[in-house]
Amino acid sequence: MHVVTNHTDFELVDLALRGDEKAFELLVKNHKNRVATTAMNMLADPEEANEIGQQVFIQLYRSLKKFRKEANLSTYITRITINLCLNHLKRRQNFSSRSLELNQANKIRSSENQADFESKELITKALQKLDEKHRSIIVLRMVQGFDTLETASILNLPKGTVLSRLKRGMEKLKIILETEFNYKHYE
Repeated sequence: MHVVTNHTDFELVDLALRGDEKAFELLVKNHKNRVATTAMNMLADPEEANEIGQQVFIQLYRSLKKFRKEANLSTYITRITINLCLNHLKRRQNFSSRSLELNQANKIRSSENQADFESKELITKALQKLDEKHRSIIVLRMVQGFDTLETASILNLPKGTVLSRLKRGMEKLKIILETEFNYKHYE
C-alpha cells in the first residue's frame, strides 16, 4: 500500500483505483463537509442528509472508473449528491413533511456565531419551501459557491436556465423570508 500524503484529488482517485484504501478515505475526508452541507440544505433533515452522504460515497467508489477528470472531483461529487437528494425528495413527496431538528442540524453546520446560526436556520427553513428546481440552484450557487457554469454542468442545464432559475428562486426566497419568517435582513 502507498502512503497517502499531499496528493491532488486526481492523484487520490488514481491511487484508489489501484486499491489504496487510505487514498479513498482521504477523498471522503476532503469532501464530506461539502456533501453534508449540500444534502442538509436540500433535505433539511439531519438523518436523511447523513444517509444520502453515505450513499454519495458508496456511489463515488463504485463509479470511480467512470470519472474522466474533465471536471473537478468536487463538481462530480456534488452532482452525485444533488441527484441523490432530488431522487430522495421525489420519493418523500408521498409522505408528510418532517419538522426540522435544528439542534442536530447545528452539528452538521459549522457556525459558532449564534446570530449567524439563527440566520442560517431561517434560510434553511425557507429553502425547504422552495420547489426543488429553484432550491437546487440556490444551494449550489449561493450555499456551495459553485459558479454558473459549474452549476449548469452539475444539473445538466443550460447556463441561461440556471441564471433565470437563480433569479426567480432568490425572489421567491426573499418573499418567503419576509412574509413567513419576518426576516428583513435578506439581500
